[in-house]
Amino acid sequence: MPFDTLRIPTADGEADAFAAFPDGGGRHPGVLMYPDGFGIRPVIREMARELASHGYYVLVPNPFHRHGPAPVVDLPEHIGEETRPALMARLMPLIESLTVERVRGDADAYLRFLTARPEVAPGPAAVTGYCIGGLLAVRTAVAYPERVAALAAFHAPVGADGPDALTGLTARVHFGHAESDLTPEALSELNRTLEAAGIAHSSEIYPGTVHGFTMADTDAFDPAGLKRHWERLLPLLRGAPAEG
Repeated sequence: MPFDTLRIPTADGEADAFAAFPDGGGRHPGVLMYPDGFGIRPVIREMARELASHGYYVLVPNPFHRHGPAPVVDLPEHIGEETRPALMARLMPLIESLTVERVRGDADAYLRFLTARPEVAPGPAAVTGYCIGGLLAVRTAVAYPERVAALAAFHAPVGADGPDALTGLTARVHFGHAESDLTPEALSELNRTLEAAGIAHSSEIYPGTVHGFTMADTDAFDPAGLKRHWERLLPLLRGAPAEG
């Protein structure tokens, strides 16, 4: 699977990025993939390659580029519960620095860069993200509805900006929530917001999962949850009707 490391011009300097795309040349639908709070690392690169193998050009930017290239903090090969608190203590100031304004400015740069790639087919992109990356994906789709056709977010605080922030969505949507992150009552409230806004969506709790369930290099990893994630994400990108 071909891949590349890239530099994306932004208003605050260059953002390093990883891209994966299919063999054989040609042009492919573009997907902007935001990593979780631990950033670009081997497991994220592998997920980008897997998605690319289904016929997509996948661009993964470093959301923390203002603080240096990825990985911005040293990461162990496996992120266990014994190391997570110290890592999060270092990462939270970086996450909190991602204001709505900064995210929108970066997203504009990422989307422009992605859609200008010679390997990317014309038309709107898709956006997906994990954990805090899911919130960045939501902000991107809300800010640039004409440039984003599909939005997916997994174990992500998708409602963190408030229910009114979701009403600008026009993309078809899938939200895959961890069981530990969202109660059934909160899920119902979120889904009512999406329905009232007329957003084509599926939004569900993945049974038996905890926050971070897609990430194979963490204690939170759940193989069944990751499989369900692919079963929801790939049809969404192909334009299938929302389910769930």
